[in-house]
Amino acid sequence: MTTVAVIGLGYVGLPLVVEFGKRTRTIGFDISVPKVESCLRGVDPSRELPDSELAAATHAVYTADGQMLAEADIIIVAVPTPVDEAHIPDFKPLIGASTSAGRHLKKGAIVVYESTVYPGATEEVCIPVLEKESGLKWKQDFFVGYSPERINPGD
Repeated sequence: MTTVAVIGLGYVGLPLVVEFGKRTRTIGFDISVPKVESCLRGVDPSRELPDSELAAATHAVYTADGQMLAEADIIIVAVPTPVDEAHIPDFKPLIGASTSAGRHLKKGAIVVYESTVYPGATEEVCIPVLEKESGLKWKQDFFVGYSPERINPGD
């Protein structure tokens, strides 16, 4: 069975964990322990999803332990990319998520970025971090995809 991991349990990530978790082993990872604990209790911390949806995801597990990412065949990164007043993106969350993924990336894995970034940012910012942290080579040992989120929280 394929194992999917989602990094980021926010507006974008948690619904992905829930939907994948209805069909296949899915790891929901977040650095926020309170957010993970809420999900473990079956409650969406943002209150966007009803408790029944989390309960239906019988193959989902939630954790703040990055070691679990090593089990993933597919890692989806769904963290925010905030911008400042000058509309310059803050890549810290994306770099942190890429670092976590890279440290536990296994050969043959696929990493998909859902975070909204400018064209080329995945190759310029994320892939070098994955390569450095994993010791693996992109397009040879692991693969990367990009699927920008289509929601803007707060709008």
